[in-house]
Formats: sequence, C-alpha cells, structure tokens
Amino acid sequence: MSKQRISWKNYFMNIAREVATRSTCDRKHVGAVIVRDKTILSTGYNGSIKGLPHCDDAGCEMVDGHCVRTSHAEANAIVQAAKNGVGINQSEIYVTASPCYDCFKLIANAGIKIIYYKEFYRDQRIIERSKEVGIQLVSLKD
Repeated sequence: MSKQRISWKNYFMNIAREVATRSTCDRKHVGAVIVRDKTILSTGYNGSIKGLPHCDDAGCEMVDGHCVRTSHAEANAIVQAAKNGVGINQSEIYVTASPCYDCFKLIANAGIKIIYYKEFYRDQRIIERSKEVGIQLVSLKD
C-alpha cells in the first residue's frame, strides 16, 4: 500500500509555516518561500535589520499601529535571493499571511507571478492590483 503524499502547494506552505517560527516579532510570525519549478529559491521571515536588536530583545518599535523594527518575510526572501544572486523572475511565493501593499509591490516588481497565502491579512488593495498586473493571488486557507 502506497502512502498518500501531500500536494506541492501544501508542502511549500508547510515549509513557509516552519520558516515563520524564526520570526522575531511576537505581533505576527510570518514566513515566505519563493519557488520555481518545485525548487526552493529563497526563504524569509519577519525580523530586524541584520545586526540590530530584534523585537524579542528590545521591544517593538511602533509607528501608526505597526511595528517598524522588522522587515517583512516577503521582502526578506526577495533580498536574500538578490544577495545570493538567485533570479526569482517567473517564480511563485508561498506566505503564511497575504502581503501588505508595500510587499506586494516588491513581489510584482521582482517578477513573481503567483502568490499563495494561508491567511488574508488586512490589505484589500492587493486583490485589485493583482488582477491589474496579472499576478495570481491564491488562498490556501483550510
């Protein structure tokens, strides 16, 4: 009897959830995984600037109800790919929470074509903008 394997979408979302466990801001733990052709290209989680204190250590830095001490998971995954010379054009991103508008703009400009997310988080603008720029926005909510 062969064992039933999980789908690729669930596999990558499970990895994004695991990446989120590295997040250093207790306000929201978010993980992101950038994939092309079933290969992981980059990962990211929300955390502070490299070398500076994290929210877990120094507390959140709040501006207009948002913690600005951290960079978001999607931005960190894109930066990690750039830092390591990994092209992410025509890729997909799996995120545990849908991107904020600023991260959506980074995703669009990076050439990522599909955004899979587990939880919809706040920003309705990404729904209309994704249609306008031809990015698929896919909920993987249970």
